[in-house]
Amino acid sequence: MTDLATLINHQIRLAARPVGLPTRDNWSFTTEAVATPSPGGIVVKTLSLSLDPAMRGWMNEGKSYIPPVGIGEVMRAGGIGKVIASDNAKFAVGDVVTAGLGVQEYASFAEPEIKRAGVAKIDLRAGSIGQWLNVLGMPGMTGYFGLMDIGQPKEGETVVVSGAAGAVGQTVGQLAKIKGCRVVGIAGGAAKCDWVVNELGFDACIDYKAGPNAVRDGLKAHCANGVDIYFDNVGGDILDQVLARINRKARIIICGAISQYNNTTPIQGPKNYLSLLVNRARMEGMVVFDYADRYHLAIAEMAGYLRDGKMKSKEDVVVGLDTFPETLLKLFNGENFGKLVLQVAGE
Repeated sequence: MTDLATLINHQIRLAARPVGLPTRDNWSFTTEAVATPSPGGIVVKTLSLSLDPAMRGWMNEGKSYIPPVGIGEVMRAGGIGKVIASDNAKFAVGDVVTAGLGVQEYASFAEPEIKRAGVAKIDLRAGSIGQWLNVLGMPGMTGYFGLMDIGQPKEGETVVVSGAAGAVGQTVGQLAKIKGCRVVGIAGGAAKCDWVVNELGFDACIDYKAGPNAVRDGLKAHCANGVDIYFDNVGGDILDQVLARINRKARIIICGAISQYNNTTPIQGPKNYLSLLVNRARMEGMVVFDYADRYHLAIAEMAGYLRDGKMKSKEDVVVGLDTFPETLLKLFNGENFGKLVLQVAGE
């Protein structure tokens, strides 16, 4: 067992609620000693953290599907870690776990906190740490249950997914192809679009950065028979453009609205929402935590796809806890290529 008395935990805490894009001034950098686990508790060393667009919403005060991070609290983040001290029979030193670790080097969990933090052992034979934060992690679960439960894809239907090169988008598109659908992605930049088509197997990908009418023209060219399912990760004008192309009984999954998260004015809703009425279509929001009791089923299915080469998993890994403020911004500047992962320590 590691001598905890020799360890110092470096942490990043929310110092002030951001207006617009968060800056380094919104964070405080603190240290504290690593204590021995309380009865029934464990201590986990953080290996890698998942950086996700939802983190921007967690910084805002106000009612949401999850309480906001409090001022002075360690920033919320899911991750993969290794148990280095345990007073709990269910966890042994050396176990690799997924959990809500927070943006810090070490996370300590009292026994009642273990379940709340979603601490669960994982098998690295099923996938790498990056894959457990991507296809086998929260983004993959979001893509799986959003598409399968809300989208209910049928063979031959046309599926459009925005943020196609991101963590959720890459899972949605590949899964839709496996289920026999035609898949059109929307992503930013020629390199991402080429990767989505040539590596992930999408039928087409629209580069929204190619010009002011790129999305409208791309949807017209690649969705000549309309859109049956739209998996929305970005909101804003792209959502409106897709709504103009939906078919009767279309399903729109509202997963996120990354184009709106850092606005200093209120989020703008869709202007083309009456297309839902005309087409008897359905738009439904989804929060991945609602499906937690079924994660194991989706993990088993998609681990099989990874093993069989039917699904790929791309991660954009940045090293160093202290880079967190700048690394997080890659999500909102469109700089990340694949699932954004912050590597805190080696295995």
